[in-house]
Amino acid sequence: MNIKNKKIYVYATTACLLAFASMTYYCLFSSFSKKDYTSYIYIDNDDNIDSVYHKLDTVATGHGLTCFRTMVRHSQYSNNIRTGRYAIHAGDGTLKVFRHLKNGMQEPVNLTIPSVRTKDRLAAEISKRMMIDSTALLKALNDEAVCEKYGYDTTTIVCMFIPNTYDIYWNVSVEKFLDRMQKESKKFWNFERTEKAKQMNLSPNEVITLASIVDEETANNQEKPMIAGMYYNRLMLRNAEYPEGMPLQADPTIKFAWQRFELKRIYNNLLYIKSPYNTYKNPGLPPGPIRIPSVAGIDAVLNRVHHDYLYMCAKEDFSGTHNFARTYAEHQANARKYTQALNERGIK
Repeated sequence: MNIKNKKIYVYATTACLLAFASMTYYCLFSSFSKKDYTSYIYIDNDDNIDSVYHKLDTVATGHGLTCFRTMVRHSQYSNNIRTGRYAIHAGDGTLKVFRHLKNGMQEPVNLTIPSVRTKDRLAAEISKRMMIDSTALLKALNDEAVCEKYGYDTTTIVCMFIPNTYDIYWNVSVEKFLDRMQKESKKFWNFERTEKAKQMNLSPNEVITLASIVDEETANNQEKPMIAGMYYNRLMLRNAEYPEGMPLQADPTIKFAWQRFELKRIYNNLLYIKSPYNTYKNPGLPPGPIRIPSVAGIDAVLNRVHHDYLYMCAKEDFSGTHNFARTYAEHQANARKYTQALNERGIK
């Protein structure tokens, strides 16, 4: 081969190598996504490689998906699909996307524990945000052995759920999810909160139970410590009339006992229900919370206003706040004004 032909061969080989390198770079490192924002792909237990391709197709460029398929053919990914929530950022190369899916490098979910009234509602809301099956979660929350493992029973297990926002993996199992909630609950009940509860002669579960009633009484965070103080006064009252403590007589517990949360007024015929949640008949706190209380509600109990009120009634101006009274006679006067306001508005 003469020098001229050698040069042509070198030039051609170099051109081919450069073309191959350019194609490889384009395939592996050019943007996989056709979006100019971060997209999320959710892969669950039912997905196979075809459904993964279908989900990626909603995000990927044509060449990006083609290159992804090529990588799959030269790997074991189709036989080892990893569940999870995967972020695909604008500008991410196909190689990066493939590696994240192949190695299970998922993005956590910002999960906010909802302040709901019942365990089935909690399970339903969690399942909307996570891969967790609502039926499986509810079954665990109703299982005495599971609850006992975490230091609760089926009536108090919701005390473990503090309604903050947590970074947690979307595909976490029920067991790992409950483990995480226990960890966060222990973190929430720090030395300061625990000491305040002890000074009130209440356990954390009792604080949460009382807070759930306070939260049901008002959405006004500024008034919650005042309401908490009133209920605490009733809880701690001991005299000849109330040797076991004054009944809390909390209307929200009656709604919970009947599972009729839509009620606007509590009539006398509703007060005779045989239920441990009937605080008109049973002294002390109900056996567990009537909802997952807010952090504001919990801290309102721990930082209650110290006063000597024993009664309260919603204000007749429907402001969402309350009139407080020291005596039953004062309370009756307040109740008459509120009842008249309800009647005038036709509220039943």
